Amino acid sequence: MRTLLACALALSFLTPVAGQQQPSPPAPPSVPPPSSAVPPVQRNATDDDEVVRITTNLVQLDAVVVDQDGKQITDLTAADFEIFEDGKPQPITNFNYVSNEVTGPANDAVRPTPVDKNAPLPPPVRLRPEQIRRTMALVVDDLGLSFESAYFTRNALKKFVDEQMQPNDLVAIIRTGAGVGALQQFTSDKRMLYAAIERVKFNLSGRGGIGAFAPLTGNAALSDAFLRPGEDDERGNNGRDNRREREESDRDASAELDQFREEIFSVGTLGAVNYVVRGMRELPGRKSVVLFSDGFVLFNRDGQGDSSRVRHALRNLTDLANRASVVIYSLDPRGLVYTGLTAADDTSGFTPEQLSQRINERSDRLFETQSGLRYLAEETGGFAVTNSNDLNKGVRRVLEDQKGYYLIGYRPAGETFDRRYHKFAIKIKRPGLKVRTRTGFYGVTDENARPVRRTRDEQLLAAITSPFSAGTIPVRLTSLFASDVKIGTYMHSLMHVDARNLKFTEEPDGWHKAMLDVLGIAYGVNGQIVEQNGVTHTLQFRGQTFDYVLRNGLVFSFNLPIKKGGAYQLRVAVRDAASEQVGSASQFVEAPDLKKDRLALSGLVVNGFDPRTTTAATTKTANAKAAAPSADSDTPPTGGAPGTTTADVPPPSEQLAGPAVRRLRRFMYLDFAYLIYNAKLDKATRQPQLTAQTRLFREGQPVFSGNVNPIDIQQQTDLKRIGVSSRIQLGTNLLPGEYVLQVIVTDQLREGKRRTATQWIDFEIVK
Repeated sequence: MRTLLACALALSFLTPVAGQQQPSPPAPPSVPPPSSAVPPVQRNATDDDEVVRITTNLVQLDAVVVDQDGKQITDLTAADFEIFEDGKPQPITNFNYVSNEVTGPANDAVRPTPVDKNAPLPPPVRLRPEQIRRTMALVVDDLGLSFESAYFTRNALKKFVDEQMQPNDLVAIIRTGAGVGALQQFTSDKRMLYAAIERVKFNLSGRGGIGAFAPLTGNAALSDAFLRPGEDDERGNNGRDNRREREESDRDASAELDQFREEIFSVGTLGAVNYVVRGMRELPGRKSVVLFSDGFVLFNRDGQGDSSRVRHALRNLTDLANRASVVIYSLDPRGLVYTGLTAADDTSGFTPEQLSQRINERSDRLFETQSGLRYLAEETGGFAVTNSNDLNKGVRRVLEDQKGYYLIGYRPAGETFDRRYHKFAIKIKRPGLKVRTRTGFYGVTDENARPVRRTRDEQLLAAITSPFSAGTIPVRLTSLFASDVKIGTYMHSLMHVDARNLKFTEEPDGWHKAMLDVLGIAYGVNGQIVEQNGVTHTLQFRGQTFDYVLRNGLVFSFNLPIKKGGAYQLRVAVRDAASEQVGSASQFVEAPDLKKDRLALSGLVVNGFDPRTTTAATTKTANAKAAAPSADSDTPPTGGAPGTTTADVPPPSEQLAGPAVRRLRRFMYLDFAYLIYNAKLDKATRQPQLTAQTRLFREGQPVFSGNVNPIDIQQQTDLKRIGVSSRIQLGTNLLPGEYVLQVIVTDQLREGKRRTATQWIDFEIVK
């Protein structure tokens, strides 16, 4: 693996920010959570956080109850419900209400508000599974959206991220026409979501047109005027009749071709949603998919049959969504559609009867496509929003619907698991209330329905496609954007593996051996795979080195060249060959396009050291080496090149406080370094004018904001890549927890939002 030149030199040759590099700066104050801070989300969840269960001992489904105004009713008891399987009443054995509402003010009310619209966003909070309030996949059906619908959907997504998304929301914005890499982009980082919204555009290869309906262009009636001279006289009315029959035959053939093409695209849409639901299956709690689509047709237009392809894909999707505890909501961006004639329609040559037929066909078409959206939503306990010109009002309805839900279960009979489809129904005894739940399930237990992954490749692929870190082997991934004169623009990544969960076998002479399979996949800006690599590492350690590895873990490093700017995603998975246990991690990196001459920052390299036990120079050198091992390094904690890693001498660095893990203690120094690209030069002095500010956040709340200090560039040799290093000391009164370090650089020679660039990285303070 290639050496990271920039990071290796970062801490020894970079220029400090004036006024910030001090031997012992005042410790940043530890601000306790304000009284208005939001406590952790409280749930009345079951022990293992499962929602839908289909087992031989329990069938449990979720339900939402609303009044006539759509307001949720949360005070019902089991006595208010009746449940039925295939029309037969079932005694309720399990009953619970799960609330997703916070008990204090909204989270965004206590988040720092930018001073102006050009101010950088505060860094996102890295969510743990137990902190998630809502998990939402906003799926944009660009395979079926018209040009107008794509425009309205894009605006609705922007408004959702700006105004409706909460800090504890885990969100993905996914296009059905994108690659599989785009199907796992669950994040709380608004920057990543904005980047995803920018890629929501009209798909020229899809089934959608410019508007909800294609304008009329035919001249059916005029065709009678183009009969060959004498044709009507020779054949009488048969000439007209034959011509009309040919036209109707051609039109029917064209309609059949359009229907076949539409079915293929609809199946593609449902297949993409199916893949999203599979990824969400591993997430805890009740999840939701919000589908923005112009709809799809379930029945053939002649009314004599159904679209078997679409129906089969739809049935598979609804069963998978129900077992994965995923509720699907569908939103029609077409809004309140006018089906009559418009200025775009060319009505010349049409008879009144033909025009009336075309208008009726439009109305039928609208009803058919909306019926598909309604069916998909209602089968999974959701609802469809149609005939509304306010998409965000529909999104608000979806958010309100996720405030809470009832869990209702019963003990199934033996005939339940006969692999047939069983209908499920709930009735409310209290008048004036409506209940929404899943409509049924196949008689197969969850254990039998879930695929068994037996091979190495299947286990690695399952781990790497999980939205969260999966498996029992803790893996941490840190990916940093950088640009170098010699090697160009690239992403440098550090992967830390907790070795305590690896199964080492004892070898002669005190050696301990383990086999570790590693798979890495990088997805580009459009979800396509840009890099994929799988290797097997043979690890051998003994003596103090083995103890060190168990205590500090292993770090592997690798580089990924970047050809163009955009949001990249790196996913890694590891597998212990002996125990077959797996682990995974993922990270997004926003790579700026340096060719556009915009102010940009590299990733932040962070190192921590304790001044009471280690000198600064020693720690900087050791941590720099840990951050950038050479390709032929045999130092065990860095992993080295693929193959056999053997060592029995532990390195001197304090690895857990280094760039890969960033687990620090109070009173430690936190050193960080970065590069500034494309600083504008003063026309007179040919020098940049830059300032930097440091901010600290604890679990989303600001705890420290440093001064805005000028950056001294006197010793810089390359003004296109200005190196900066700085240091802060962690106060002894800082509470343990998750922290985020944010750096804000301002170019005084630029104006507007392009004058500011920001970068952040998370770290942890432990006792």
